[in-house]
Amino acid sequence: MKIALFPGSFDPITIAHVDILKRALPLFDKVVVGIGLNSSKQNFISAEKREEIVRTIFASADNIDVQLYEGLTVDFCKKINAKYMIRGIRSASDFEYERAIAQINQTMMPEAETILLLSKPEYSAISSTIVRDILRNNGDVSPFVPKEVIQFL
Repeated sequence: MKIALFPGSFDPITIAHVDILKRALPLFDKVVVGIGLNSSKQNFISAEKREEIVRTIFASADNIDVQLYEGLTVDFCKKINAKYMIRGIRSASDFEYERAIAQINQTMMPEAETILLLSKPEYSAISSTIVRDILRNNGDVSPFVPKEVIQFL
């Protein structure tokens, strides 16, 4: 069974994340959306709420699982038997950042491959960081997030 991990904080999940995940689904038997818990990061939405939002968005997809995890992503890959990691990239700087992480992960877990999917041009400016900033300033994020995010906020 080809299992892939799509790791991230998803704080909040954006339409760009959803697009990457939908495009990755046909490539794998199962995709685990891994919501990474980082104690040094100030989250806008609680981990439990992020998990609930992602589960709601993909409730009809039987080959998507959603799990919270702490620690190294490669350790979580081993735990769930994932041999692939999916990452979306929007820009050259994203590529450089993801390339470095992928190379380190490859050293720590040689049996795992990182699959980089390019963001669609219309989504390349969307990031969770920007969406959080809009939310903190009471702006309208509806063009950038799935409707389920709005319903949970």
